[in-house]
Amino acid sequence: MNSNTAQGHRKKLVGVVVSNKMHKTVVVSVARKVRHRKYLKYVTTRKKYYVHDEHEECRVGDEVEILETRPLSKLKRWRLLGVKSRAEGTRV
Repeated sequence: MNSNTAQGHRKKLVGVVVSNKMHKTVVVSVARKVRHRKYLKYVTTRKKYYVHDEHEECRVGDEVEILETRPLSKLKRWRLLGVKSRAEGTRV
């Protein structure tokens, strides 16, 4: 049995960490392009997601991949899949 069929289809997003000041939680900003209805120009919209970071490995500026999951707290509905690229100038 495939893991996708057992859990159903879960959304994956890629974004940038904007805050890591909470315990085991990071805030990730995800940008997407939306076409304006009247002017037909593409506009960048951003949304912030609260993401569960179990091992506290993320730093501000890291590009991360997140996965939709069950509600973990009042605001957290996403968990960290992995760090795609580290921010410039940060040490591990």
